[in-house]
Amino acid sequence: MGFLSVLSYAHQLVSARIQPGDTAVDATAGTGADTLFLAKAVGRRGRVFSFDIQEEALRLTQERLDKETGPLGQVTLLHESHALIQDKLPEEVRGTVAAVMFNLGYLPAEGADPALITRTDSTIPAMNAALMTLRPRGILTAVLYPGHPGGEEEAHAVTEWAAALPADGFQSIIYRQLQRPAAPYVVAVEKKAPKL
Repeated sequence: MGFLSVLSYAHQLVSARIQPGDTAVDATAGTGADTLFLAKAVGRRGRVFSFDIQEEALRLTQERLDKETGPLGQVTLLHESHALIQDKLPEEVRGTVAAVMFNLGYLPAEGADPALITRTDSTIPAMNAALMTLRPRGILTAVLYPGHPGGEEEAHAVTEWAAALPADGFQSIIYRQLQRPAAPYVVAVEKKAPKL
């Protein structure tokens, strides 16, 4: 058996920290894979907030949710930038979010504009905001794609951002295929519980 794909690894990390009834955020809805995963993980009593700046992404996400026959949490689709996570989440969930997932790059759908990509100038503020929404022991995952134009710059910036987080408040890891520098990889950050 080989290593997990980057998406499967991100899902595994989140699965270990999320419980039925939790609140989670998909910061980049895309085609809805992470939104659906989170909606299943939080169960009927949980909530998922899913962000994307592209209406097409939200449409694809809703279609994916509509095809699911099993129990899902309450999903709110937000036609907003991920940089506005902290402002657009209801006040009562801020600081209680179990997981925030980012899947960066471009919308991998037929007819989508591959030049419309996530960018460092909104991604880093979004990640800082996401950390503020997490509960203690909550997790942020980011799937990074250095192989497309603009992707390497963003992936490097996110990796440097995670490495620079204070070790007394956060723990950061990377999951990467070392022989293929352009292959997608995962950066994950866990918010540490405060010391008593």
